[in-house]
Amino acid sequence: MRVSASTSENKKPRNEKPRDEAEDLALETDLGWAIRMVSGAFSRGATASVADLPGKARGYLVLVALAGGEPPTQLALAKEVSLDRTVMTYLLDDLEAHELVTRRPDPRDRRARQVLITDTGRTRLGQVRRSLAAAEARLLTDLDDQDAQQLRTLLSRVAQTAQRELIAPDEADC
Repeated sequence: MRVSASTSENKKPRNEKPRDEAEDLALETDLGWAIRMVSGAFSRGATASVADLPGKARGYLVLVALAGGEPPTQLALAKEVSLDRTVMTYLLDDLEAHELVTRRPDPRDRRARQVLITDTGRTRLGQVRRSLAAAEARLLTDLDDQDAQQLRTLLSRVAQTAQRELIAPDEADC
C-alpha cells in the first residue's frame, strides 16, 4: 500500500534536501551575494557624490583618513587606505593641485613627507560626506537607526580584519 505525501510527514522525495540545508544554500543567505549586492548599490549611489573630487573614491578615502588625528607620512597613508605608494604619489599630487591637501617634511624624519588636509579639503570633504549620507540613507531605508548603526559597526570590524590580511597575509599560505 502506498502512503501519500499528505498522510506521511516523515517521508520525503529522494531528491529533496533537508529543510535547514536548503535554507543554507539560499541565495539570500549567501555572504558573497549580499556583499556584492550592497557594494554595487552603494557604488552606484556614491559615484555621483565623489565624481568631482580628484581621484574620486580614492581621493575621498584619503581625505577621510587625513581628517582626524596626527598627520601620517605619505607611506603610512598609502598603507592605511590600501593604495600602492606610486598611485598614492600621483593622487596626492592631484589633491594638492586642487589645494585639498598639503605635504611637508616629517619633523621626525626629514626624508619622509607628512600629508595634511587643508581647510579647503575639509570643506570639500564635508560636502561629499553630506552627499554620501543621502546615498547611504537610500540604501539603508529598510533598517531602523539601531540596525543601521549595528551594520556599520559590524562591517567596520570585518573591514579591519580584511585590511590586516592585506597588510600581513597569513604566513601559512606561503
